[in-house]
Parts: sequence; structure tokens; C-alpha cells
Amino acid sequence: MNPREMKVELGALGALVESRLATIFSDGLTPERLAASMDYSLMAGGKRLRPVLCLAWAELAGGRADKVLDFACAIECIHTYSLIHDDLPAMDDDDLRRGKPSNHKQFDEATAILAGDGLLTEAFTLASSLELQPDRILKAIFHLSTAAGPRGMVGGQVLDMGLTGKSASLPQLREMHAKKTGALIETSCVTGCILGGGGDSDQALASEYGRAIGLAFQVTDDILDVIGDEAALGKPVGSDEAQGKSTYPALLGIDQSRVLARQSVDQALAALSGFSHPRADFLRAVGLYILDRTH
Repeated sequence: MNPREMKVELGALGALVESRLATIFSDGLTPERLAASMDYSLMAGGKRLRPVLCLAWAELAGGRADKVLDFACAIECIHTYSLIHDDLPAMDDDDLRRGKPSNHKQFDEATAILAGDGLLTEAFTLASSLELQPDRILKAIFHLSTAAGPRGMVGGQVLDMGLTGKSASLPQLREMHAKKTGALIETSCVTGCILGGGGDSDQALASEYGRAIGLAFQVTDDILDVIGDEAALGKPVGSDEAQGKSTYPALLGIDQSRVLARQSVDQALAALSGFSHPRADFLRAVGLYILDRTH
């Protein structure tokens, strides 16, 4: 699949997610200000990489995207909650997110905290509402909650704060990012595979792909914070260095960071080598797209 075809597919799956996200808080049962705050961040754009990976792996495993859509949206709710909380003054203290004022700047700090809480909780309402085999749903929710919690994303944020202003070793950096960023990307692939009906061997390959893509994504994100375009990124370039964050370019340099990203994408592609389904071509193209962001 060439880059243009991949972007068309990415856009189509992303639009499917976007349409469903827009309806989640439209039932009138959520206090108006809270709903506005949650929607403000949830509908702020982005390529919806995590839910798209979930849908693609579900189809690769033999399932249907529409049957898994609410679970994919649950993943995006969790991702969005984490961004709202990461931007808070007590965390990364960022004023911009995707080129717009951060949630706590647009509303206020208390509302932003509650919006994050609401999105995290709503995610499990969505994830548990699928019309699929209950054992698949339960296993997928277990994977998702583990990736989002203290053993995954939340734990990674704590490690990140602990390393801020310090010189991290490569193992420390990899552990922190594997939890903070990688865990949710990996679980997007694994849960999609589970819900699509994939067996243990397919789930293991989904995990391998997701873990490698997660590392490549983080490394390229770190590189873009050094050399990227502020308008395209939607946040100030150099913010990681200004905040004393541990990054791959700071530890390895730009060139070696690119090598690491290339190696990670190669691992992801290897995990797909046994698949002939069209979605495997799409997932291969996604890996190369992540790599090309820094060139």
C-alpha cells in the first residue's frame, strides 16, 4: 500500500471514530459544562491512531470494525483524559494542546480534572457495551485497564515526573515510555485482535507489533520536538528540553534516535510477515508513515 492509499484508509477509519465520538455525550444526561469540557478535548482533532489500530487489528483477526467501534472510542477517551491531565499545572503545565488552549486554560483546573475523570470512566461504559462474546470483551477490558493503570500509562507518568530534570539511562527511558506511551498503543492492537476473534498466536503478534510501533512513535515524537514545525505539531518546539524532560535525542542524538526508530519499525513489519489480509498492508504502511514523520 502506498502512502497516499494509507492516508485515505487512515482518514476513513479515523472519520468512523470521529463520528461516534461526537455522539457520546449528546444524550443530555451530563452537566452542560462538563460535557462541553470533555467534548472540547475529545473533538480537538488528531489522526486517532490508537482507535484506528484497534479497528485494523480487529479486521485483520477476522472481525468487523463496526462491532468494535465503541471499544476503539473507549481507547480514545482514555488517551484524551491522559492528555488533559498531563497538561495540568501539577503535571507538565502546558498551555497548548493541538494548537488550542489546554483544557484547564479554556475552562478551569477543576473542570479539566473532572473532564479527565469523566472520560476515563466513560471509556469502560463504552468498552463493556459491545455485542460480542462476553469472554472476549472481558479479556479486552482486562488488557485495556492494565495498560491504562498503575502498571502502564499512569505508572509511566509517575516515572516521567521522577526523571524530569535528571539524566536518565536508556533502560530508564525505555521503561518510562513503554508504560506512558507504548502501553496504550500496544493494547490498542491486542484488544482489537482479541475482539476480532484472533487466537493466542495472533494476539502475541499484535502485542509485538504494537510494542514496536509504540517505541517508534515515541522516538519520532521526541525527534519532532527538536526539529519539527510548531504549527504542524500544535505545541511549542523544544518544550521537552525546556521542561527538563528525558528524551531519546537528548540521550542518543538525532541520528541514533532515527536508527532506533527504524529498527523498531522493522520489528513491527516482521510481526506482520505471516499475514496476507489487506489490513496487514495498511498496518505496514502505518509503521512506515510513523517513521517518515521525521524526514
